[in-house]
Amino acid sequence: MLELLIRSFRLSVFFFCLFCFIGVVMYSRADADMPAFDINKMSDMTDFDPMTFENPSGEVVKIGVVDAFSGPGAHNGQIFWMVNSWIAFDFNKRGGILVDGKRKKIAVIKGDSQAKPAICKKMTEKLCLEDKVDLLFGTAGSHLTLIVQQVADKYKTVLMNPLSLSEPLMDAKNFSRYVFRTTITTKSVGRGLAYFYSKRPENKFYILNQDYSYGHNMSESFKTALQKYKPEAQIVGEDHHPLFIKDFAPYITKIQASGAEVIFSGDWPPDGQNLLVQSRQMECMLPIANIYVDSPAQIAAVGIEGGRGMINIQDHHMTIGTQEMEKFIEIWHSAWKKWKSPYNTIMWAWPTGGGAKTMIMGYWMWDVVERAGTTDPEKIIATWEGDTYKSLNGVVHMRACDHQIVRDLYVAEYEFPNRFYDNAAAPGKPFVVPADIVTAEPPADLDRCQK
Repeated sequence: MLELLIRSFRLSVFFFCLFCFIGVVMYSRADADMPAFDINKMSDMTDFDPMTFENPSGEVVKIGVVDAFSGPGAHNGQIFWMVNSWIAFDFNKRGGILVDGKRKKIAVIKGDSQAKPAICKKMTEKLCLEDKVDLLFGTAGSHLTLIVQQVADKYKTVLMNPLSLSEPLMDAKNFSRYVFRTTITTKSVGRGLAYFYSKRPENKFYILNQDYSYGHNMSESFKTALQKYKPEAQIVGEDHHPLFIKDFAPYITKIQASGAEVIFSGDWPPDGQNLLVQSRQMECMLPIANIYVDSPAQIAAVGIEGGRGMINIQDHHMTIGTQEMEKFIEIWHSAWKKWKSPYNTIMWAWPTGGGAKTMIMGYWMWDVVERAGTTDPEKIIATWEGDTYKSLNGVVHMRACDHQIVRDLYVAEYEFPNRFYDNAAAPGKPFVVPADIVTAEPPADLDRCQK
């Protein structure tokens, strides 16, 4: 009897080990077969400068970049131009991409929205009808992205949304097959930060967001997530302000009187930076839990103590510590040393913030186009739907039914000293929030997601 039990035990151990081995092999093969960004294929970028980039002549693939290249939101246009001209320069130096049976180089066409709805629509239509772009990229501001989506849908042009987070953009009313969101949602930000603070002692939060759909969605997402992950937390105040305001003093005064321990804000430039600078000028040193208040220039402007302790949640942090990321940091910084104004400042010195994250996702988009082997939007859609890709900052998946990215998020606390800046705080090693916590559910009213 004892001998029989021993034999049974040995067989059980054998089969357990066999199944584990098979699982490891299958996982390794799946990982090896997964489309991936290869840092070793990147061109020598030391002669790239976004201010001197020129579009190639001849037969090209055109991407139309919609954003504010003038007016108060022009900072966002600078980011998108640098991102897309970098990618185009890289691929063009490699000889272009193989589409429709030909190797074509990439041309980047500006569409200056001026952050104004009517002009945004006009410029996007011009890109589609006159410039005849093959793809669209943009834009900052969910209210403007909705306009770009509508134009993209009308003219059957694939649009990559790398920056606009509002949930309604992809609901049953607004969903378009031609639009792919490669950034997270307001629910993701709220859930990620609430989960992060569930591991921390802070309990009193003041919410301050921009007064339009995105800002209100951001506020609601954080409040809802706090109830789930940190029910003992208190919301000690909440405000929503107009876009592009100059004076944050009335709001900061209320925050100072509220007893808050943390300011939660989804403000994007220039509002987020103005909030940070003015709060420090008024001696309000509270950490701002944010997604866009991560501009190195503004962090440097408030000094070491003004930036230390800031909390940033992102799709990307350059401090994740992988070998690929370290090489990317080296390539970026080496190229930056030769850039001309306005790109020769601390703002652009290292691959942090919105520029780096949109660039990494831009490489995914072009990888999809290459694998589709064509600029035919239907074939690009078929390739991108359900695609899983090993990006520079982690594995990402494009949910097929609503074209929403699924991925882990990173929360970093800003530290000093750090390896990047002599006079400013920088993100430390990030806290990873798993995709199953931060990913918003598919829209309940979108029929495609009910099948």
